[in-house]
Amino acid sequence: MGRLERAFLFILLILMLGGCGAVAAPVRPATPAESLELTVFAAASLTDAFQQIGTNFEKANPGMRVTFNFAGSQQLAAQLGQGAPADVFASANSSQMKNAINAKRVASTAPRTFVQNRLVLVTSPTSKISITRLQDLAKPGVKIVLAAKAVPVGQYTLDFLDKAIQDPAYGSDYRANVLQNVVSYEENVRSVLNKIALGEGDAGIVYASDVVANANTVVNRLDIPTELNVIASYPIAPISDSKHAAAAQAFVEYLFTSDSQQILTRYGFSIP
Repeated sequence: MGRLERAFLFILLILMLGGCGAVAAPVRPATPAESLELTVFAAASLTDAFQQIGTNFEKANPGMRVTFNFAGSQQLAAQLGQGAPADVFASANSSQMKNAINAKRVASTAPRTFVQNRLVLVTSPTSKISITRLQDLAKPGVKIVLAAKAVPVGQYTLDFLDKAIQDPAYGSDYRANVLQNVVSYEENVRSVLNKIALGEGDAGIVYASDVVANANTVVNRLDIPTELNVIASYPIAPISDSKHAAAAQAFVEYLFTSDSQQILTRYGFSIP
């Protein structure tokens, strides 16, 4: 091979090597963010308001989905005590929140009151007994439906009766006479409202928010005076062992925004 041929081959080799630079790694196609599911345990009376708030929260946080477990606060606290997975707990009273704290599912400093509620009397439009004032609940033969004592609204109802017997307008035997007329104790406040609407009882005591949220449910409403009423305070807290701690805290904070507070007010709740 002559000098010229060797030179040509050498140049050709250089050109070939120059074209064989490091091969770039293939670009990995972008994948959509995984959907994060947040589980919120909430008192039954919060059902309608929370469903709307949950929808708004999802819109404000793309990729996040909120799943609700609505029931009586005592049922939810019991589930948490048994280890049920959850991220947030909203109770209708502090007692059930304390049960969650005692079960080590909520930190003692975490709960914050985000909304309040009031008691109202509802009566069935098909009732044959005239109930136009609170004293009528003590009439013989009145069929009353209440929430069980373990349910927050049930305890609030007993607190109302305790106040009433201190008022001469009701008498010291008012509480006993009213409770004697109870035909059913329910596991949550919505069951009380539904039974009265269906005519399965003449009267019941529920939250103001239940009547507002269920405007299509046909019942008569009678307000309980402020001096006898009991203000229900609702605490909320993230679950301490939540797998989505940041998202849980974000949902809690979202309850205190003006948008969420307006929704709660629209559904008959009051702001602390």
